[in-house]
Amino acid sequence: MSPHRQRLQITAATPDPALLDLPWHIPLEEWPAETLAALPRGISRHIVRFARLSGRVIAIKEIGETVAYREYELLRQLRRLDVPSVEPVGVITGRRSPEGEPLEAVLITQHLQFSLPYRSLFSQSLRPDTATRLIDALAVLLVRLHLAGFYWGDVSLSNTLFRRDAETFAAYLVDAETGDLHERLTDGQREYDLEVARVNIIGELMDLQAGEFLEEDVDAVAIGNALAERYRELWRALTEVESFGYGERWRVQARIDRLNDLGFDVGELDITSDLDGTSVRIQPKVVESGHHSRRLMRLTGLDVGENQARRLLNDLDEYRAATDRQAEDESFVAHDWLTEVFEPAVRSIPRELRGKLEPAQIFHELLDHRWYLSQQQHRDVPLNEVAKSYVKHILPSRPDEQSILGIQPGDLRDQTDTFPAIDDDQLIG
Repeated sequence: MSPHRQRLQITAATPDPALLDLPWHIPLEEWPAETLAALPRGISRHIVRFARLSGRVIAIKEIGETVAYREYELLRQLRRLDVPSVEPVGVITGRRSPEGEPLEAVLITQHLQFSLPYRSLFSQSLRPDTATRLIDALAVLLVRLHLAGFYWGDVSLSNTLFRRDAETFAAYLVDAETGDLHERLTDGQREYDLEVARVNIIGELMDLQAGEFLEEDVDAVAIGNALAERYRELWRALTEVESFGYGERWRVQARIDRLNDLGFDVGELDITSDLDGTSVRIQPKVVESGHHSRRLMRLTGLDVGENQARRLLNDLDEYRAATDRQAEDESFVAHDWLTEVFEPAVRSIPRELRGKLEPAQIFHELLDHRWYLSQQQHRDVPLNEVAKSYVKHILPSRPDEQSILGIQPGDLRDQTDTFPAIDDDQLIG
């Protein structure tokens, strides 16, 4: 074994021996192309590269040893709290060049499949409200982080990855470098995070406008302000105390139903009444995101995004009504829907096109396409016909989102032979 490998220290919950085959004795910036997964490079606070490892893709970031260990532990804690974030793989220290020169430590995370940096989303032909949908996703992520007691410290679109979730997006934290976990955040900590997010987002959107990726008439300041409004609206819905008369106990269930509609389950309520029994106060003590996705998982075993689950459950309900099986056990109906509707539809997609989108997202788009064709043809178009049309006319033009970044050089509308600058920090943190 060469000297530089003998000095390596690998910290990982489940170490992969294949890690030893990567060229840790070479500065990350100089790694050979055959080792890397091809990606456009950009300006970054840290050197970040992607590599294939045991059939998966990992993101590698050179960073100070102390910070690497701290971020690794924070990401592990966030995963345990079920907060959407990248999965930490490990930290490697003790790197040295063949000449014995010390090299910086690296933090390794697993690449999030089907995820998209915000810049690549604006490189595609998306609906004009893309920025608003990203802001909504980031607001939900920030609320979930704050409920878990996580202070981010550097909230931005660049430090977030996005995955399609039906007609919306789901946001994932990829940079915990400036974060800190507390038992509970103060209002001041939350408001500071929110202000940092607002300022950063306005700057990022203006940067996109300067690069002609975003229309000039889009009001970046209004979108940044909308994040704060959306955050506060959701925070109030999840945490505010509600008082009502003793005879209005139905409002307890109404509050739970409202939170379920927002995609949250109520794990525990704090209910108190006055001594004279004239009024009642309720406040959610424990809320968990994923109400619809948990229900779909329980019924079908499908693990999908919250809004994808909502759409699939709606189709399941329609199937149940169409087959006149409302009186049957829901789990039996769900099994038949899975085997007779969902799985055949996904299998109808040619194998070479299945990497375009997640199966649940493909099914969601098939339902959208079915609605469009049915309106156009004034009939209820069967799903097998819909799939043929979708595969022929829609799916081939979609970018391959299972790929590392979800974009190819030409997708970014760059007029030169080089990639436009993309901050590598948006890919790993």
